Amino acid sequence: MFLVTMYVNNCPENSVSCVARFLGRFSFQPLKENPLLGPSSTTLEEMGALEVVKVVHEHQAWRLITCIWLHAGVFHVLANMLSLIFIGIRLEQEFGFARIGLLYVISGFGGSLLSALFIQSSISVGASGALFGLLGSMLSELITNWTIYANKLAALLILIFIVIINLAVGILPHVDNFAHIGGFLSGFFLGFVFLIRPQFGWVSQRNPPPGYIATSFKRKHKKYQYVLWVLSLVLLIVGFTVGLVMLLRGKDANDYCSWCHYLSCFPTSKWSCKSQKMYCQTQIRGNES
Repeated sequence: MFLVTMYVNNCPENSVSCVARFLGRFSFQPLKENPLLGPSSTTLEEMGALEVVKVVHEHQAWRLITCIWLHAGVFHVLANMLSLIFIGIRLEQEFGFARIGLLYVISGFGGSLLSALFIQSSISVGASGALFGLLGSMLSELITNWTIYANKLAALLILIFIVIINLAVGILPHVDNFAHIGGFLSGFFLGFVFLIRPQFGWVSQRNPPPGYIATSFKRKHKKYQYVLWVLSLVLLIVGFTVGLVMLLRGKDANDYCSWCHYLSCFPTSKWSCKSQKMYCQTQIRGNES
C-alpha cells in the first residue's frame, strides 16, 4: 500500500526538492515537509487518512479503517512492520489467521475512533493502534488463561513494562497516543473474547482420544473465563456505540476531559504541542521483544 501511495504522490510533479529523485514518481517529499521519507499530507488525505472533518461532515466513516493501512514514510513502515512480525506471528501461530486478523482490524478501528474523538484538527495514519491491540490481547490472553501458564508473573510484568514504555513515548509531539490507547483497550477486551483457551485437563467428549475413560465431567472453560468474556463483549459494544455516536454528532471529547490532551502530547521546554498537520501512530522497538 505504501508503494501505491508513493505512486499517487508523484513528488517530481509538485516539487523540485524531492528526496531520491532517481526514484522518479516514487521519490519522497522534501525532508522539511516529511522527515520520515514519505508522501505529502495531501496525498495521504486523498488515499484515506483519518480526518475528522471528512468523517463527520462528508460521511466518510470508512477512513476509520483505511487509515490503518497508510504510513507517513519509510521509517514509519519499517517500525510498524517489525512490530507486526515480532508480535503478530506468535499470536497467529497459536490462534490462527482469522481470529488474529479480525482482532487486528477491530483494534485498529478502536484506535482510530478514540483518536478522532480527541484529535480533530490533524490527520492521522498508521497501524500502531492495531499493533497496540495485539499487545493488549497478549495481556488479556495471559490473564484469562492464567492457570495454564508457567512463569506467568514474570511474563505479566514484562508485558506491562513494554506497554508503559510505548505509551510513554506517545507523549512526544507528532505521535498519536490516543490511537495507541484506543487500540490497546480494544485489543485488551477482544483478547478475553477471541483468545480464550480450554482449561488444563479438559478433554472433548465428542472426540475423546483412544482408550480414554471419562471419570468426571470437566467444563471446557472456567467460570471466571465466561464472566470476563461477557463483560468484555458488553464493554466493547457499549464503547464502540457511544464513541461512534459522539463522533458522528461532531462531539469533541476534549470538552468532557480537560486534561486528556496531555495523554497524547506533554509540553516541555524541548518541544511544543501546538496543532500539527499530520500525526503518525509511531511505534518504538519496545514492542518488538
